[in-house]
Amino acid sequence: MLNEKLKHHRIILASGSPRRQAFFKNLGLDFEIILKPVKEEYPPRLTHFEISNYLAQLKALPFKDKLNNKDILITSDTIVWHDNKALGKPKDKDEAFSILKSLSNTTHEVITSVCFTTKTYEKTLHAITKVRFKDLTDDEITYYINTYKPFDKAGAYGIQEWIGQIGVTKLEGSYFNVMGLPTHLVYKTLNDIVDIV
Repeated sequence: MLNEKLKHHRIILASGSPRRQAFFKNLGLDFEIILKPVKEEYPPRLTHFEISNYLAQLKALPFKDKLNNKDILITSDTIVWHDNKALGKPKDKDEAFSILKSLSNTTHEVITSVCFTTKTYEKTLHAITKVRFKDLTDDEITYYINTYKPFDKAGAYGIQEWIGQIGVTKLEGSYFNVMGLPTHLVYKTLNDIVDIV
């Protein structure tokens, strides 16, 4: 349906995330994956969704001079926001354990920003989902880290994995946003963009 509307456009997904790529396939979209390395650093003055917005826009910068008239570039970034700070991807088992221990028996926010860029237009949107974990035991955290090795995930967990199934007790907002892409926003925005570019 949406793919038919976009048949004269070239959709570029600048993400190496297999989860985001699967979402685009599930939305029925024809798209290309093009990756350009970006150092994911942000000014320390930024907080909350300002961080993910900034990083999503930063990932679009290397493409800007190379976009053609019918190209739509999509870049995104996900952070976990807890205790007034952003939790990124853990460097090792110790950091993953520390992050998950801090999320245990509390509520945190998962924020994903998506930047849509064309030759003449740019729009950045974000979605926020509140996630509550039960009181996770040290053994549960250790088992999860050793079994699933969540070192490529913000907040050191994937909600679709074992820890989400046994640990998440409440969710407010989009489940898919926690997996890394607010698919409802992507679908709506692409429908809107077709009429602009």
